[in-house]
Amino acid sequence: MTYDATETSTEYTATRVRLHLNARFESLVAAFEQAVPALGDEDAVARLAEDGDWSGFVRGLQWEVPSGFVRVWTSRPDGLMRYAGSATPSVVWLIANHGIAARLFRHDPATVLHTPIRIEAHAAPDAGTVLGFDTPGSRLRSFGINKVTQAGAELDRALGDLLEDLGMPRPAALRR
Repeated sequence: MTYDATETSTEYTATRVRLHLNARFESLVAAFEQAVPALGDEDAVARLAEDGDWSGFVRGLQWEVPSGFVRVWTSRPDGLMRYAGSATPSVVWLIANHGIAARLFRHDPATVLHTPIRIEAHAAPDAGTVLGFDTPGSRLRSFGINKVTQAGAELDRALGDLLEDLGMPRPAALRR
């Protein structure tokens, strides 16, 4: 089977932030995972299946998790990379703010390419931890939709707030 298609391409610039922190890797991972609890899609759907109240679901998350972010996926690539000769501890998280993500999805479902937000942390070679991510606002601006750009700025602010709540400095790229 073959499909006909039309193609569009959009080039855009993203802003990548790397914070070199004086935190022990495992301590930072534990603090992050406590502040951003796991809530996969299956669990979220199960919660919603009880009464189908989206607004109540989002309000409940905000009550349970003041940052509004939940971890929808976690990976520890260091276990696999150890066999490739690298012993650097590393973790990758996808974190979502379901309230903002729903607004984005209504404007353009393709925004899920950039929400949830991917965050990576690894042990620095000289001690400490490196935390890295692309700012959500820089990626979402590429859609050229004002409401999507505004939601991207809102995610930037929320991510900056989360980092500050964890005792990290707010990166300049998240100060708006």
